[in-house]
Amino acid sequence: MTEPASLKSVLEQLAEAEKQRAEPQLTSRQRRARTVARLAAVQALYQMELAGEGVETVITEFSNHRFDADIEGQPLAEADEGWFADIVRGVVGGQRDIDGAIKARLASNWRLERLDSTLRALLRAGAWELRERKDVPREIVIDEYVELAKAFFDDAEAKFVNAALDGVARDARAS
Repeated sequence: MTEPASLKSVLEQLAEAEKQRAEPQLTSRQRRARTVARLAAVQALYQMELAGEGVETVITEFSNHRFDADIEGQPLAEADEGWFADIVRGVVGGQRDIDGAIKARLASNWRLERLDSTLRALLRAGAWELRERKDVPREIVIDEYVELAKAFFDDAEAKFVNAALDGVARDARAS
């Protein structure tokens, strides 16, 4: 794992990556809000795993104290709070199936529990979107979570996220 990036640098990196791709039905502002929601969802899932807090408690905390607030002296960009809540609730509600979908794409000698908590949160959020939000192109979902992985980890982990989510997408969206 690399040195944690500042929130500002993570958001700048994600904004730059967003220029490379776009969800065509969304405005630039809506795409940015969805990206921030994905980042917040990963943070919330990580927080829930470490602190053992319940889903509604964490969603309320983010809504009341984190969104529209300054973090590290910088205002957090607008988030799609509904998208955030859907991801967090969806991952928690479907975690058993989501974990099964991810485990099916890990090497046979790897267990999900061996992965870093942040990496697990990234994979779970991405897998939920791939399985449940088929209205969002798979490339967008995978790219977003790969960019998030790059913000927290080295290239090896980002490639791992790409491969794992691509496998989940093939399983979940088989034609």
